[in-house]
Amino acid sequence: MTKNKPKVIVTRKLPDVIETRMMELFDVTLNLDDTPMTKAELTEAVQTADVLVPTLTDRIDARLLAQAGDNLRLIANYGTGVDHIDLASARQRGITVTNTPDVLTEDTADMTMALILAVPRRLAEGAMNVRSDDWKGWSPTWMLGHRIHGKRLGIIGMGRIGSAVARRAKGFGLSVHYHNRHRVHPELEQELEATYWESLDQMLSRVDIVSVNCPHTPATFHLLSGRRLKLLQPQAYVVNTSRGEVIDEVALTKLLQSGDIAGAGLDVFEHEPAVNPKLLELDNVLLLPHMGSATFEGRIDMGDKVLVNIKTFADGHKPPDRVIGEAF
Repeated sequence: MTKNKPKVIVTRKLPDVIETRMMELFDVTLNLDDTPMTKAELTEAVQTADVLVPTLTDRIDARLLAQAGDNLRLIANYGTGVDHIDLASARQRGITVTNTPDVLTEDTADMTMALILAVPRRLAEGAMNVRSDDWKGWSPTWMLGHRIHGKRLGIIGMGRIGSAVARRAKGFGLSVHYHNRHRVHPELEQELEATYWESLDQMLSRVDIVSVNCPHTPATFHLLSGRRLKLLQPQAYVVNTSRGEVIDEVALTKLLQSGDIAGAGLDVFEHEPAVNPKLLELDNVLLLPHMGSATFEGRIDMGDKVLVNIKTFADGHKPPDRVIGEAF
């Protein structure tokens, strides 16, 4: 790697201010038309780059990394989640992987809380009704939803985002419950007034709203399986702003169709950008295009993290956001 000007290849369009800074600091190749790279283009990128800057739309698997050139020593991921990168293969080849933690916490928690509010109160249905000119005026029994104050929220994954969701939920009068691989520090638990459930099954059977905030790892794939989803009460709602693979989407769709689950707010999907067409037919589901972290501030902060990681690595130091392993 050339110390002063490492060759950096970016796979997607980034905010202008970040791209400008990259051009000043590095020998950079940008993706100005913002179309996802093909397999052939990704292969060429890993063969020629010192640093690859991918996003969640790029599959950096073992087969791709096996074709990487000797110069590729850093994958500076533009995003927090790294489930699209084969970390074991990267380590085996001596490639450092970094991500952009912390900067998306508040934005994602905001979106999670928005869905927790919107789905029980049927906001999407109401908005569509007004736009369709079907609204005939106020009625005491029409478009009734459910209040969230006093309900039980079950958070799966009490990391940074899960804790931020809990703080918001507490302010809305929700009772906070959580399942995590490890119990959080007692001081945090006390601050959030959160009840820990070692058994996910037991928590699911007792909460009114489930919020998925854990990362996608082999251990969390279909964590909300068909069996576990059936433990939910018929009045329960499911909200997911994490990764679609954590939920068995086919099973969830069937339970929503049958009314065994009251509704869902989904910002992510198991096979995105493909969306199960049966989900699109349901009125009790609010579907968003993976926009939980989509703020101007968040995207620029992500870019700043990428810049720091690359510059630190190019200067011969350990970048601050090295990915050591995923926790849930």
